[in-house]
Amino acid sequence: MYPLNSVMNPARPKGKHVDPASDYLICFYEVLNNHFGNLHWWPGGSTLEILIGAVLTQNTAWRNVEQAIRNLKQESLICIEDILDIDQMVLEELLRPTGFFRVKIKRLRNLLQFIAANYDGDLERMFEEEIWSLREKLLSIHGIGEETADCILLYGGLKPIFVVDAYTRRILERHGLLGPKMTYGDIQDLLMSRLPHDQPLFGQYHALLVEAGKRFCRKVPRCGECPLKKFLAETVKPPQTGKNRNGEKACCLKSET
Repeated sequence: MYPLNSVMNPARPKGKHVDPASDYLICFYEVLNNHFGNLHWWPGGSTLEILIGAVLTQNTAWRNVEQAIRNLKQESLICIEDILDIDQMVLEELLRPTGFFRVKIKRLRNLLQFIAANYDGDLERMFEEEIWSLREKLLSIHGIGEETADCILLYGGLKPIFVVDAYTRRILERHGLLGPKMTYGDIQDLLMSRLPHDQPLFGQYHALLVEAGKRFCRKVPRCGECPLKKFLAETVKPPQTGKNRNGEKACCLKSET
């Protein structure tokens, strides 16, 4: 468990409202943390497994990634050089469970070639680099976007950076904490400017939002079952019908007294 008060910024005045978004983000974390407990993210037996998973998880369920990693392990292929050298067709069969496997193989090999060329395949050396400098380099790799790069940094490099995914956007948007057309970077700035910069906290918070999104904040929401339902009346008065800007059904929980 990662109680937020154990990592709170000491400069934040206790008992005072710095701004509403800060207070709601802190409350959201505490409520979700109490509900779900420690989610032990990111799954992976080694740093390289985490990096492989970060690429393979794009547009697929995690269980499919786990199957693909098991396939690699069975062939003793959790190794940068081996993945780069193995026959393409063999690797395709091993990673087939993840879907779009040919595209993902290209992206994975792009990442591993970058690590081999710039750091001699040494992940510890790579993660010694300053976080934002390394992030910029990761984003220059074809097929590595912001969410994947930040997963690599947060979970592989144990860097304090917040990963923004579709669940994060959906939950914060439905609670009225996001402005119109906010970018990935805007949302990340919102979170990182209002929370203590603590890697375990960011990892746990990301995991909590994913779990809440999968179970409750779906495209057709289950607001009545969600542990965050009590905040809806305070943060936003959602429409009874209609869709949000992503074309998803809006929350329809009425204010409760």
